[in-house]
Amino acid sequence: MAANIGLGCVTFGREIDKEASFALMDHARDIGIKSFDTAAAYGNGLSETIIGEWLSDRGVKSGEISIATKILPPYHPAQVLASVEDSLRRLRVDTIDIMYLHRWDASISNDTWLMLNNLKQGGEIKAIGVSNFNTEQLSNSVNRLQDLGIQLSYIQNNHNLAVSDITPETRLLCAGNEIRIITYSPLGAGFLTGKHLNGVAQNSRFDIMPGHQDVYFNNAANKRLNKLLQVAAQTGEAPELLAMAWALHQAQTYSVLVGGRSAQQLDLVAKAMQFYSPEIFAELESV
Repeated sequence: MAANIGLGCVTFGREIDKEASFALMDHARDIGIKSFDTAAAYGNGLSETIIGEWLSDRGVKSGEISIATKILPPYHPAQVLASVEDSLRRLRVDTIDIMYLHRWDASISNDTWLMLNNLKQGGEIKAIGVSNFNTEQLSNSVNRLQDLGIQLSYIQNNHNLAVSDITPETRLLCAGNEIRIITYSPLGAGFLTGKHLNGVAQNSRFDIMPGHQDVYFNNAANKRLNKLLQVAAQTGEAPELLAMAWALHQAQTYSVLVGGRSAQQLDLVAKAMQFYSPEIFAELESV
């Protein structure tokens, strides 16, 4: 069974303008995508602002689209409160469905979690999540939250054929603590399409955000890309279809975030959801 699909909105206000972002959200809504994922850091708040304007302009009813966002450290209680209020204002909503801590930080304390839980009890947020936490950081958080009687509901990490921050240990932790796994970047920001074989493509994500290059442009990721291209050639299927289908059919994955710059990029998802071949998926992993 394929995972749910969420619209990743990292490109809004950074790689595409308001008009293109509106078109992407319109198409996502038309094809049945009902959850949008953003962050305060995306476009320095522009992504949240554009989503809020779209929700208002399109007259989207409360609960029709699930909205998730993330806040940056420091995670002192006053900062958490201010950040959540800023996100609510930019998104033009009364409640946020999932509020993530965007990354691990030493400022996380019991008071951080208690503030998030207070916001949950007050209705400003519905669920608490963490993003980009490794297994040790997740384990420490789960243990602390158990002591406080607070439920951590989601983890969102990078996970694709080339690079993964979801380990078997992470999966065990999540299975044992009712934590849903959401993954992002199923095509590795375009790396798994093969378009960077002759160097970083101009105006691509890796060109705009060069700090991301080291994550993918290394021997291990290149070996996995080469295997993908080999299997694509053997099967006659596009590498992006195989990579997307693999990500959508990972065990225990609740949802996969899919983004891009145009509505056409979302159309790949429908085909990938129908493509299921354990034999091909196993071959892709045999690196």
